[in-house]
Amino acid sequence: QVQLVESGGGLVQAGESLRLSCAASGMTFNINLMAWYRQAPGKQRELVATITTGGRTNYADTVKGRFTISRDGAKSTMYLQMNSLKPEDTAIYYCAAGSLVQFTFWGQGTQVTVSS
Repeated sequence: QVQLVESGGGLVQAGESLRLSCAASGMTFNINLMAWYRQAPGKQRELVATITTGGRTNYADTVKGRFTISRDGAKSTMYLQMNSLKPEDTAIYYCAAGSLVQFTFWGQGTQVTVSS
């Protein structure tokens, strides 16, 4: 089993920055891919960014150039640096981890609210 705990959410104004963290514990050696998802009220869950064990990253077009995903392997922690935040970035952000074909483990989520 793997446990994921997100932190770093909060209320900011448009244009400001936040950094989310996802601390992984347990059988983390089984993880090949980690990701950040988000879900806004009344909307479907959206994939924000992914990162492989080797450090390869991918981003949704809506956040490309503003968000940066990274991992600290020694600490089993994943980050999401969010710059130039917009009101439409408001959502609950979830950390996910698993294999290259399926995310098996999920965190409880952290709220990000961006005011205009």
